Amino acid sequence: MCGTCGCDEIGKTVVLEQQVLAKNDHLAGHNRTWLRERSILAVNLMSSPGSGKTTLLERAIADLRDDLPLGVIEGDQATPLDADRIRATGCPAVQLNTGAGCHLDAGMLAGALRELDPAPDSMVFVENVGNLVCPALFDLGEDHRAVVMSVTEGEDKPLKYPHMFRTADVVLLNKVDLLPYLDFDPGRFRTQLRQVNPAAEVLAVSATRGDGLAGWYTWLGRRRRAFADTVRVAR
Repeated sequence: MCGTCGCDEIGKTVVLEQQVLAKNDHLAGHNRTWLRERSILAVNLMSSPGSGKTTLLERAIADLRDDLPLGVIEGDQATPLDADRIRATGCPAVQLNTGAGCHLDAGMLAGALRELDPAPDSMVFVENVGNLVCPALFDLGEDHRAVVMSVTEGEDKPLKYPHMFRTADVVLLNKVDLLPYLDFDPGRFRTQLRQVNPAAEVLAVSATRGDGLAGWYTWLGRRRRAFADTVRVAR
């Protein structure tokens, strides 16, 4: 109970959150339809700042561009730096700056998709704002969620931020080239991840050295083929 006016603050906060998420989910449904009508697979990359998402995307663009059209939507609170890095590879990119906002939402993505205008039968990567909390709450209309976590962050993150890891289809454990210099136990990390999400695949990668990236591309290829089959059946 609020000591100032006597209102039920907790109840009002819950209602507000429900209204915001309901509106977002409605817009996310429109995004999902828009993407499927064009056979565009969307992958939402989420992580804390500095995990290596942008470097991972740069490598993926270089390795996959000959196989399929790619596009990237970049989310950050400020600056166009990451979109500039992606455009430097020759891949089209749209930057979304959220100001004080800590995540992208479905409405932002809708506008970015129309600006990006991705080709039919392509793949779009959404690099969400660096944050292990808020982005997990907002459905963008994506088909898959990938959480990127670097070994420099500590193996306890799945237990500290369970909702983020619970929503992941795949977890990319990045910067494994640094393991000899860190007190990080990959086995313990996988055990803790399984406590919150037994179904998520874990792929150990190094975006800078190239370790494990073939497995990441294989994962994407499987999801793309399954997506194409789903779209074909729906038509």
